[in-house]
Amino acid sequence: MAYPKALLSRGEEVALDLHPHWRALVVPLGLVPVVVGVGTFLAVVVPSWSIQGWVRLAILVVALLLLAWFSLRPFLRWVSTHYVVTTNRIVLREGVLARSGRDVPLNRVNDVTFSHSVGERLFRSGTLVVESAGERGQVVLRDVPRVESVQRTVYDLVQEAEERDGRLDA
Repeated sequence: MAYPKALLSRGEEVALDLHPHWRALVVPLGLVPVVVGVGTFLAVVVPSWSIQGWVRLAILVVALLLLAWFSLRPFLRWVSTHYVVTTNRIVLREGVLARSGRDVPLNRVNDVTFSHSVGERLFRSGTLVVESAGERGQVVLRDVPRVESVQRTVYDLVQEAEERDGRLDA
């Protein structure tokens, strides 16, 4: 789902619209066939007791709860987290039911740094830290795909914003 254009200011354009890296979904989605397989196996091997139906129902309920907590919840969190870089600001939006957001105007950005571990380098992702002039300090974006490219784009947009503001002041 793309960042809504209605939330942009006049003349503002989206440069990057990202979600956290897809590797955050590997374990949650990998659990789906495991839980379904184990649940199916257990439901099949339940002996023919008078409460067989109730035991199978309990297995189904437990499997659905496991899938909801360990697979659906992380997937919804991933889908609802947006890292957006526009020509005017950096936007962080996250949350499934309760939402939170943070905007950092590009003209307030002092520093843009990234870091990534060996594993993150293999997946071409990492953490982006945007330091801003203001009372809230920094914005930390975790699991950013192509983090080095994103850092370079943010830096370029900050430079363009400074040039625009410099021309307006002159």
